[in-house]
Order: sequence, then structure tokens, then C-alpha cells
Amino acid sequence: MGDAFDTAEAGQTRDGDGDGPEGPSSVTAENGGGRGFFSRIIGVLNPPETDLPPIEAPRSFAQVLPVPGMLNLRRMRVEDVMVPKADITAVPVTIPMEELVEVFRESGLTRIPVFDGTLDTPIGLVNLKDFALKFCFVAERPDFSLRDMLRSLLYVPPSMPLGVLLQKMQTERIHMALVIDEYGGTDGLVTIEDLIETVVGEIEDEHDVDEAQSFLREKPGVWLALARTPLETFERAIGMDLTDHEEIDEEEIDSLGGLVSMLAGHVPARGEVIEHPAGIEFEVIDADPRRIKRLRIRLPESRDA
Repeated sequence: MGDAFDTAEAGQTRDGDGDGPEGPSSVTAENGGGRGFFSRIIGVLNPPETDLPPIEAPRSFAQVLPVPGMLNLRRMRVEDVMVPKADITAVPVTIPMEELVEVFRESGLTRIPVFDGTLDTPIGLVNLKDFALKFCFVAERPDFSLRDMLRSLLYVPPSMPLGVLLQKMQTERIHMALVIDEYGGTDGLVTIEDLIETVVGEIEDEHDVDEAQSFLREKPGVWLALARTPLETFERAIGMDLTDHEEIDEEEIDSLGGLVSMLAGHVPARGEVIEHPAGIEFEVIDADPRRIKRLRIRLPESRDA
């Protein structure tokens, strides 16, 4: 599947951990303007102590916030935004190189947690950039060892405030955290993109579909679409009526995501496949616990081919 469309993932995101597999490095002023955004956020959450008297105290915390969503970093906790354990894409440390390549391709992720035995015994994460530099852009490929490429993960409780985790991620330059429950087991996963999206809304990168182009044809009979795609628009594109069935109440839905959730009877998780009465197959390729984001739609003719 490895198409460019589904490379984003709400929960597991692109590169940005430390300088290499050896672990996080220190954060310096030379890191550039990109860090200014995080510094401003953290500065609001934790204003520096000073001996100078304040010029004038603001009337409310909200008055000093450049983005209204920044309040979420104080009032929301990790458990509110984490990807649940059942939806985490992770690999065992013993995985062969060919299978790891396939996981990267199928998931569209660039960072994947690695475990030893089960996901309750995580040992780090593998970064696609590290893997590519070591095994893809070399004249002679060395022996494959996933353990040698592991980067550090953060481990946090579900009750940690988002602002505290954001500051920890910036300080340690580790942008993925596993959420650990009271018994020491893995409860979920959260990335720095999840935190920033609580402030500024959903982040679209260069691989995401343009706002005006909410769906595209991957190959004959197979389409990729944003869940917010209007039903009528997609129906015109494929020449089918998707709501002309007894179990579908067309007055209650107006998007592909709404249709799929109605058919499933719940908010489907990433990887879940939902069957339509007309023989269409909806595969959820990106979602979070609250909503579907992206879909792969297989029309009947593609499934019969």
C-alpha cells in the first residue's frame, strides 16, 4: 500500500527524535526558529522566575495565550489524546528486515515502537531515517540488527498533563511516549504531533491530500479519501448511491466518515474494514479514538479482479 496519501498518522508521527540511536542530545539556542514555537508554549505554561516586579498582571490566563487551544495543554491529560494499546503499530526486536520494511510501507509511519516479547515490555523505537541511512543508501549492506538502531522512548502515566509532557519531550528531544498504566503495562501511545494538534488543530504535512482535494483514485476501483469527504461528491465520482439501503439513514450522515461509523455501529479503529451492503469495502487507514480521518475504498470491481 505504501502510498503517499496515508503517511500521516494521528498517533504515530514523523521524525524529530534525538540526533541518533545513541540517545537524545542537549537542546541549544542554535537549534533555530522551529524551537521558538515550543518555547513560547512552555513559557506560558511555566513562566520563569525573576526578581523584577511584574509590569502588570494579566486579568486572566487566557489573555496571554496566542492560541485559544493552548488551554488544552493545562486542562487535558495524556489519556485524553493517546492512541489506545489495541491501535498501536509496534514490532518485535526479532523482526526480519524485510518484514520491518513492509510494516513501514503498510503503516506509513516513520517511527515505530519496538518490544521484546510483548508490547508490555517495550525497549525503544526504530526511526525510518536511521534504517534508511544504514541499510538503503550504502554500497554494502551490513548485517541487520534492529537492537543496534533503537532510540529511547519516554514512559509516562495517563494522568500527566499535556503541557508537562510537551515540556519533557522538548527537553529530552524524544517525541514519542508510551503511556504506562498502574501495573506497568502499556496503556497507549502519544506523540508530539498529538500534543500540538490539541493547540492548533489537525496538522497536514506535504504528503497529505490538499484541502480542496478530499479524495483521489489510487488505482482502478480503489480510492483514498478523507473521512470528511461529502457523500454526494464521492457518489458522483464513483457513479453509485451509497445511502440507498434500508440500514442507512441518509438524513443522519453527510460524509464518508459518518457513513462508515453508521455501518460499523461505532467509531472504527485504524486497520478495521467495514463492509457496505453494495459490496464496497471501507478500510480505515487513519483514525484516533474520537473519529475516522482517512479511508481506503475498494469498489466491487476491484475486489473481483
